[in-house]
Amino acid sequence: MAEIAAELVAVERMLWSGKATSVTAQTTEGEIGVLPGHEPLLGQLVENGVVVIRTTEGETLVAAVQGGFLSVSTEKITILADSASWAHEVNAAEAEARVRDASTEEERELAESELRAVKRLQES
Repeated sequence: MAEIAAELVAVERMLWSGKATSVTAQTTEGEIGVLPGHEPLLGQLVENGVVVIRTTEGETLVAAVQGGFLSVSTEKITILADSASWAHEVNAAEAEARVRDASTEEERELAESELRAVKRLQES
């Protein structure tokens, strides 16, 4: 099975680093899937997007990501996010309440992104 080094880094913390078989991210140009051997590229992540990493161990990691960049080289995939949270860290009931009760559009969109990440995790 082909693999590539990958990492997900947010401003506040390193979320994950290891070997992956694929990475999927939502960019301003649309959702992109990256496999080992992909041509080098630089993409801008959407605000309130979702990133999915499939590890060489067969694990599926899903994160809600707030902006940033996706960098693909021949040796590594790097996701540099303004902020990110793992889907398994999200309390879905609290996120649903934040969608309903948000005082700003930004707060509502962040909670919606977290709920999309939870849904993607459940689907995988």
